Amino acid sequence: MNPSRLVPSRRAFLRTSALLSATVLLPHRTRAVTPAPTLGQGDFRYRQVPGWGVLGAETPVNNCHGLARDREGHILLLTDDTTNNVIVYNRQGKLVHKWGQQFPGAHGLSLVTEGDREVIYLTDLKTHTVTKTTLDGNVLQEWTWPEACGRYEKADQYRPSWTLHRATGEFFVLDGYGRDYIHQYTAEGAWTRTFGGPEGGIVHWGPHGGMLDTGPRGEESLLIAMSDQQYLLRLSLDGRILERFDLPGGNPRQVRRHGRHLVVAHLADNWPKDRDSRGFISVLDEQLRVVSNIGGAAPDYAEDGRLQPMRQEGGVFTHPHDLLVDTDESLYVAQFSSGRTYPLKFERI
Repeated sequence: MNPSRLVPSRRAFLRTSALLSATVLLPHRTRAVTPAPTLGQGDFRYRQVPGWGVLGAETPVNNCHGLARDREGHILLLTDDTTNNVIVYNRQGKLVHKWGQQFPGAHGLSLVTEGDREVIYLTDLKTHTVTKTTLDGNVLQEWTWPEACGRYEKADQYRPSWTLHRATGEFFVLDGYGRDYIHQYTAEGAWTRTFGGPEGGIVHWGPHGGMLDTGPRGEESLLIAMSDQQYLLRLSLDGRILERFDLPGGNPRQVRRHGRHLVVAHLADNWPKDRDSRGFISVLDEQLRVVSNIGGAAPDYAEDGRLQPMRQEGGVFTHPHDLLVDTDESLYVAQFSSGRTYPLKFERI
């Protein structure tokens, strides 16, 4: 049959069929994936790794409180969900193992090297204890309220938030949710003295987290995250106030050293006045000036050198509580009161 003699409807049908065939032969187009937003400023910019660390219903979290990294490169998370207080991840965010059902007020997590082994010091706000365990949860030692110090009438006035450790084995316990004292212990675990508190210039809702650090004159000191007070405080090892570093608009819950910089987790930018306000992460230089706010507005210093009130931006974080900077520059963040969310991981750009 001569195609030119086909009726118009038949010719239209053939043209449509040809177009459909051509469409089928076209390569499939992949939908473009929008990259995660860049957070931070200057040399400290990060991008979130989507879905890292999210586990199934059999491994729940409630509030995520503490983070640490062991010598195997595993990431340890402390949560107050008594299904599994300690969750151990590999760097890919997969579950390695989990343990712990006895810490309903789990709060502070410190991983310490003692001789040839690593151990965990864990504080609990509800049981009013500090507990030392192996990495897989075997209890080695426990400390209840320091009755001998004479600052407490009963055990429940003592609510330890974190432990800070010297290379000598001595350690300090911050009573950040009780009466704001700092208690010092020997390497063997014997209480030796107490300082801080209101008579030592440590106000309530202050000493939440911190670290042993070297001050500007080379002396070892305690660097304390003073939470609701919006500043860091440097103390001598006998409790004398050496320096104060204001962080307006922040709520510093923990501070970690990363090389020449410090990294601070802020619970929120208007806490406790507004408990729906959201937090961010600050990076500080050697002079403790903020050089980047991850998930926050760029730091702004006035002509007189004073840091202006900081604020969150982008809504990435809810309430950061602790953080960890890994050897590959990755940043991990544990969050409090944040809808039972798992830790967040960010890659440095």
